Amino acid sequence: MPEPGKKPVSAFSKKPRSVEVAAGSPAVFEAETEQTGVKVRWQRGGNDISASDKFGLTAEGTRHTLTVRDVGPADQGSYAVIAGSSKVKFDLKVVEAAEKVEPVPSPAPAPAEASGVPGEAPASATELEGGSPSPEGSSSAAPDGPGAPDDPIGLFVTRPQDGEVTMGGSITFSARVAGASLLKPPIVKWFKGKWVDLSSKIGQHLQLHDSYDRASKVYLFELCITDAQATFAGGYRCEVSTKDKFDSCNFNLTVHEAIGPGDLDIRSAFRRTSLAGGGRRISDSSEDSGILDFSSLLKKSFRTQRDSKLEAPAEEDVWEILRQAPASEYERIAFQHGVTDLRGMLKRLKGMKRDERKSTAFQKKLQPAYQVSKGHKIRLTVELADPDAEVKWLKNGQEIQMSGRYIFESNGAKRTLTISQCSLADDAAYQCVVGGEKCSTELFVKEPPVLIMRPLEDQLVMVGQRVEFECEVSEEGAQVKWLKDGVELTREETFKYRFKKDGHRHHLIINEATLEDAGHYALRTSGGQSLAELIVQEKKLEVYQSIADLTVGAKDQAVFKCEVSDENVRGVWLKNGKELVPDSRIKVSHIGRVHKLTIDDVTPADEADYSFVPEGFACNLSAKLHFMEVKIDFVPRQEPPKIHLDCPGRTADTIVVVAGNKLRLDVPISGDPAPTVIWQKTVTQGKKVPAGPAPDAPGDADAGDEWVFDKKLLCETEGRVRVETTKDRSIFTVEGAEKEDEGIYTVTVKNPVGEDQVNLTVKVIDVPDAPAAPKISNVGEDSCTVQWEPPAYDGGQPILGYILERKKKKSYRWMRLNFDLLRELSHEARRMIEGVVYEMRVYAVNAIGMSRPSPASQPFMPVGPPSEPTHLAIEDVSDTTVSLKWRPPEREGAGGLDGYSVEYCQEGSSEWVPALQGLTERTSMLVKDLPTGARLLFRVRAHNVAGPGAPVTTKEPITVQEILQRPRLQLPRHLRQTIQKRVGEPVNLLIPFQGKPRPQVTWTKEGQPLAGEEVSIRNSPTDTILFIRAARRAHSGTYQVTLRIESMEDKATLVLQIVDKPSPPQDIRVTEAWGFNVALEWKPPQDDGNTEIWGYTVQKADQKTMEWFTVLEHYRRTQCVVSELIIGNGYYFRVFSHNMVGPSDKAATTKEPVFIPRPGITYEPPNYKALDFSEAPSFTHPLVNRSVIAGYNATLCCAVRGSPKPKISWFKNGLDLGEDARFRMFSKQGVLTLEIRKPCPFDGGVYVCRATNLQGEAQCECRLEVRVPQ
Repeated sequence: MPEPGKKPVSAFSKKPRSVEVAAGSPAVFEAETEQTGVKVRWQRGGNDISASDKFGLTAEGTRHTLTVRDVGPADQGSYAVIAGSSKVKFDLKVVEAAEKVEPVPSPAPAPAEASGVPGEAPASATELEGGSPSPEGSSSAAPDGPGAPDDPIGLFVTRPQDGEVTMGGSITFSARVAGASLLKPPIVKWFKGKWVDLSSKIGQHLQLHDSYDRASKVYLFELCITDAQATFAGGYRCEVSTKDKFDSCNFNLTVHEAIGPGDLDIRSAFRRTSLAGGGRRISDSSEDSGILDFSSLLKKSFRTQRDSKLEAPAEEDVWEILRQAPASEYERIAFQHGVTDLRGMLKRLKGMKRDERKSTAFQKKLQPAYQVSKGHKIRLTVELADPDAEVKWLKNGQEIQMSGRYIFESNGAKRTLTISQCSLADDAAYQCVVGGEKCSTELFVKEPPVLIMRPLEDQLVMVGQRVEFECEVSEEGAQVKWLKDGVELTREETFKYRFKKDGHRHHLIINEATLEDAGHYALRTSGGQSLAELIVQEKKLEVYQSIADLTVGAKDQAVFKCEVSDENVRGVWLKNGKELVPDSRIKVSHIGRVHKLTIDDVTPADEADYSFVPEGFACNLSAKLHFMEVKIDFVPRQEPPKIHLDCPGRTADTIVVVAGNKLRLDVPISGDPAPTVIWQKTVTQGKKVPAGPAPDAPGDADAGDEWVFDKKLLCETEGRVRVETTKDRSIFTVEGAEKEDEGIYTVTVKNPVGEDQVNLTVKVIDVPDAPAAPKISNVGEDSCTVQWEPPAYDGGQPILGYILERKKKKSYRWMRLNFDLLRELSHEARRMIEGVVYEMRVYAVNAIGMSRPSPASQPFMPVGPPSEPTHLAIEDVSDTTVSLKWRPPEREGAGGLDGYSVEYCQEGSSEWVPALQGLTERTSMLVKDLPTGARLLFRVRAHNVAGPGAPVTTKEPITVQEILQRPRLQLPRHLRQTIQKRVGEPVNLLIPFQGKPRPQVTWTKEGQPLAGEEVSIRNSPTDTILFIRAARRAHSGTYQVTLRIESMEDKATLVLQIVDKPSPPQDIRVTEAWGFNVALEWKPPQDDGNTEIWGYTVQKADQKTMEWFTVLEHYRRTQCVVSELIIGNGYYFRVFSHNMVGPSDKAATTKEPVFIPRPGITYEPPNYKALDFSEAPSFTHPLVNRSVIAGYNATLCCAVRGSPKPKISWFKNGLDLGEDARFRMFSKQGVLTLEIRKPCPFDGGVYVCRATNLQGEAQCECRLEVRVPQ
């Protein structure tokens, strides 16, 4: 069965166990890793253990052993073993020699089924996993670890397996696909049933994930289901396809209802699913219990008997809560349940009165109040005393008309008003009016909970700065509450706090923060809350770059520069403690965070101590200006060249410059004739200086790892590095010094008389390099330990300390954790929120400034262990077993819940023995193989990734001994009456019973033992079931069940009646026919279906149409009179018999039709003289001459009369037009029409219409002129 959540894969296949040893004895801990070559570290109290006289460390293949020799009280404590990202903690307890106990041996790895985690060995020690789990670590429906079988064929390496989950829980199915032979990633689709593609259903309850492990070349695909519902159960399918291959796998998901720990799920004994180890439940009968699936058969009857506490918790009734709550709680309840009009709702609540008077119009009235969630459907139902009465529904006194949202239903005496898609407009008073009576109710439409879409973020500010918290919620203009340290911030505090709404966003603004404003701020909605921390620090000034000592020559420029953290800070420059007044030669500038002091044309009087003092801060930045004196000695002509350098108070020939500053080497020279000046840089190669104390000059022994391999000639006169030479001096300038400018510079002056040479060492100091990403360890509920390494390069100055920052993973705001520099390489960070994912980074600081930030650490989440389980109780006791049950802990923590451990100990002993290896996910357990008669205490712990929580222990010792209990059958009420079932229906009779030890159950029918394979008996320790797959009439009778324990017994009798449809009536005949009536008579059916005949249905059919119409229904007699028949028609009659099952399949029908005769009256028609209406044709309206335009249809009309109807013929210029398709002839009621289609001049002429019949002939003519338009 897959686990409801992900757990990291353990690097250990066998983990060390906590032990108790006697003082002076050795303690041995063993651990086995999954792979060989894994580096294993042993720790005590967070410090690594190395091999010594006290501790022995051995490693053989995958087995690693720690031996503690000559154990003493000082060795007692917590130990840990670390391999990769897995860490397992265990304890060593030392007892006196008199209390010596045997060490608890490390158990052999149990099967995967025993631990509940496929492929993972059980362990009672706490395991903490760090880092992200590998794809093989997915806790899913597929088994993991080395023991997982590979799929020998197809694309799957591991197929998803069947899973079970409780309603409201989560589950993950995983499939692994081999990718070594694939050029492109495979395409994976997940389906539910046959055709439902789950990729279109991704949302709150379903997510799809995929990943790829480059090491094993395996693709991992996961189907994650959260908050499982009953409708999620069923068959699923996973399909994987590549360019030329296809594979699929089916698996099932079973969703169990949440059963209270105090009740027994009877259906669990009859589930079709396999038990641990793949076995099946064997019943008392010889049949395989896996054949029958009783869960669906028992579901309906069991739900009606289940205790109310097993049902899902009903939605809270806001009306009832307000009715019982004191007035001081109204505001809180309104906010929690989304009540927008609290005053109006209280007024409606006060006006509600339950009408207890008996009503003549209503059998069942409306409830005083209803509630429904916004967007859902509500039904208001009443029962009337008169089923035919008219009903009106009113809303706030106005009659409701039927529409798409308001539906009226009538079912017998019930009248229902259905309101679909309820909105806030439906929150009103409703009335049902019948005649002069009415009943009323109030409907409350509850708004959906307001959810947090974007949470608050932690903030770090200085005193006096502006603070603004921002949070986004799901509803626009939603009602929210702001809290500080759990106390609500009210509107009366507007002078300090300002609240602002902007659509979905809500803001809390503090204009000027003070130290008292620090704390945890929360925004609470009806659907959750978001928490953030505000840290307010005293205003401190950070110095990013301090001023440095300068050495300049006469007439040169001296620049002191410093950089501070606040660009708004002003300051004062001092010279030997006195304020320096700017003038034309001395200039002071302030640009952003940089402050500069510039002295032009330096003179010996400028040599002094200079300081910069920021206003409002108790700090002082100092540096010294050294004046370089130039000594010129009088020499005669032909003076050899000489370099004049004098640096008083400093190490000779060494110059220090801050990276980014300007470096100017002003070297006075002399010589006659004027010497040639050559500047050279000695290019050196060596190792980068590690972080630590500043190294000495390159000439020292410490620089022995550097060697000279070249000298670079410097002769550029322009650019960043340039050389300028005048008659008496040579100036070497570097604009913006860099690390590459560091080294030994050689100045050589030559003339014909001689040469002179000086080496100048230039050292460039800078901020340190960024440290490596910090490592996180010892993660607790709100704290963790951060460790880091020094930077690779310290910038040429000793590292003064470190600055640590943290942020939430999804945030972009980093928060500083310390203002005083950290001297150590580790720090314990506190005040974090449990369940929030954080990242850490670190800065290195030296005298020059602060480095760039290090890369962020691996994300981590502070988690704490769960609280103790609740309601631990003893469910059952036998001679060797004890059944326990408990409820989950009230607080699980952000780490979730991995499972429970169960332990027991003898009364008076302190040695707790595990009841199972590993953890169990269930909240009940049967502890087996206990000594009979022993008095034992039991305790249960909850575990998560943070470790075990506090235990809950039974209050009194439990004696392991079964109690004799008299057998007793608990016959349900509905089985005490005659049990009626229809033929073909299944029969399922469940009878609970009590008795210890397990009683013997015997079934008999009519005093004889049950025989035949059609009747099955299933027995369990608490009930017995009689099951018939398809009932037959022969199964009717009296059954007796007997419960026996030794000489005690209990009996119960059940009467089973199998009923079927009746046969048709017999001998139907017509006894008499008169007028419009026919009398019928028949005999009752030969077979009544083993139940009472309820009546008959009589139908008639006309002999002409043979359509059957019902005349009488539910007729109880065997003779009847059929009236209102039609005279002159013949009728057939048939009769059906009815019982509780239904009508008979066939009907008894009359063999001959019954004719209804007419009365004896004969009609004689009168005789009339025949008249001759014949007439020769004559035109009543002749043809008329016409003139038409060519191209337009033309018609010629006339009218003729004659009898018989004359034959009509048309002629043009004597030619018959009957065969010409261009002419159409019409004749209607004597009106004759000739249509000429689009005539042309050729169609002009004389047209004749001739009418002919037997009496004669007539004709008329006209002339047609066709004109061509001009």
